[in-house]
Amino acid sequence: MTAQLPGGRPRPARSHVGAGLILAAVVLVSVNLRPGASSVGPVLAELTDDLGMSQAAAGVLTALPGLCFGAVGALAVTLARRFGLSAVVAGGVAPVAFGLGARAFTGSAWVFLLASTVALGGMAVGNVLVPAWIKRHSGDGGVRLMTFYSTGLTLGGALGAALAAPVGGTTGAGWRAGLGVWGVLAVAALVPWALLAAGERHTLRLGRVPPRPSVGRISSSPTAVALTALFGIQSMNAYVQFGWLPQMYRDAGLSATSAGLLMSLLTALGIVGGLTMPTVIARSATLAPWMVAFGVLQISGWAGMLLAPGTVPWLWAVSLGLSGFAFPTAIALLTARSRSPQVTARLSGFVQPVGYALAATGPLAVGLIHEATGGWTLVLVLLMGSGVLMTLAGLRVSLPVHVDDELAHP
Repeated sequence: MTAQLPGGRPRPARSHVGAGLILAAVVLVSVNLRPGASSVGPVLAELTDDLGMSQAAAGVLTALPGLCFGAVGALAVTLARRFGLSAVVAGGVAPVAFGLGARAFTGSAWVFLLASTVALGGMAVGNVLVPAWIKRHSGDGGVRLMTFYSTGLTLGGALGAALAAPVGGTTGAGWRAGLGVWGVLAVAALVPWALLAAGERHTLRLGRVPPRPSVGRISSSPTAVALTALFGIQSMNAYVQFGWLPQMYRDAGLSATSAGLLMSLLTALGIVGGLTMPTVIARSATLAPWMVAFGVLQISGWAGMLLAPGTVPWLWAVSLGLSGFAFPTAIALLTARSRSPQVTARLSGFVQPVGYALAATGPLAVGLIHEATGGWTLVLVLLMGSGVLMTLAGLRVSLPVHVDDELAHP
């Protein structure tokens, strides 16, 4: 039976796994779970022209991350129960490497879409299972490793977008090099996870012997539902920011270069959030002030874009970037609001697929509303309203409640 620490927390499974291998595995996988999605946007025009991709197919491509993260992520926990956490994460990294590499060499739009689907599906598996794996292999509840993980997610997404065009230009291979280079990095991530999977036969598989009984559906947990809302609303805002905020700045009279620099500022703040929020969660008596601050900052940022977008544009980018600290907060709460790795996996398998499905609707809705109204006013008012909803969800999640207890005593 799985050993436990005082208070019912599972003892980390370190006996057969070195600390260095654990850290390398977490860092490498985290950096690889976003570039496959974020690197496409900056070179979308070039690859669609080269592949003869229709606008409809390009629209499907931009919607694939949210769709795959939602659909495939929902299957990850079931696979982990059958084959083991490390083995399934490794099995997720492998299609990431294959898909990202394959799409860099194809001349077919449909093969590109298929290879992207394969890669994004592998990323979805990692999204859901790595927090549970961290919970199982941490002696501090996951604080240290979740700091590396959430920072790596943000950094990987930022590098994917920032390097796609420069790498293509430097090598002379265009978009193919800018996208394909991430397939090489995914191969590097596969090595430690293959080693971990090989050693997992010495440990129990997820769900085989749960340390504490849990009953009820994960959706019966108010904390799980609130965390899903927090994650989904924040991710929806992030998708809208990356997809539409540069155009909002352009429409306000800023240059493309200025808009790009403002987005870089926003992204850089996200990295700071990844480094700080797991520790903040572990040391704070209550997260309520933080949740209110995230909501106020988000509302203020969108209000600034509505009332004076070109006056102090950096201020609105900073406000939205700081509100984005809600993302690493939500990621870190997957481990902070659960005791056992089994419940962490169930929680992650509910929060992320549902949250990403919600998030995927945001950019599409913004495009439709903008096209129908010819402006940004209604869009920005609705985005301000989402800040209120995010605050309410965050206040519920800030309560010191564990999902394990809600499932055991619904």
